[in-house]
Amino acid sequence: MSLKQPEQKNGHIVLPGERLGVIEEFIPDSGTYVKDSVIYSRIVGHALMDLLNKRVSVYPLVNSAVTPKVGTTILGQVGNAQSDNALVRIFKVGNKKISGVFGGILHISDVSDRYITSMSEVCKSGDIIRAKVISEKNQVYHLATQDKNLGVLYAFCSRCSTIVNLDHYEMRCPKCGNIEKRKTTIDYGAEPL
Repeated sequence: MSLKQPEQKNGHIVLPGERLGVIEEFIPDSGTYVKDSVIYSRIVGHALMDLLNKRVSVYPLVNSAVTPKVGTTILGQVGNAQSDNALVRIFKVGNKKISGVFGGILHISDVSDRYITSMSEVCKSGDIIRAKVISEKNQVYHLATQDKNLGVLYAFCSRCSTIVNLDHYEMRCPKCGNIEKRKTTIDYGAEPL
């Protein structure tokens, strides 16, 4: 008697990106993601195929693995800021540093309650930001900084790379005197990295 592929994976260790089944067979659950109707493992863990409820999930091997999830607050460094979005390298989830590499994207529509014409008014490459994960569609963490406690924590002068001081809503470089715009957190410069 030969076993079907999903039954062979049940309980076995799977790696990120490993195929677990298709959405016609199973409902994807925790530790999984879907691409082109195929369910894949998001993490290293044990695959669980619940044949009764038609669900597939992956339980992590290590419970202490920290990954960004929808609703969590992250710290990250802006890598590339374009006119309508910024790419962010996430290095902290909540108050826990992470060892893996996670990337996020901050879109101009999710940065502020007021109208913003360009991401250069919000953040620049190198800045350290605090943001909230609002979606993880297609394995990309979508971020938002609309709340007062979200935004740039540390800004670097675009001329000389010195940390910029916030003084009465004005961002001024203490070294070269350059004045810049950012969407800062209410506690700018206060959180230790």
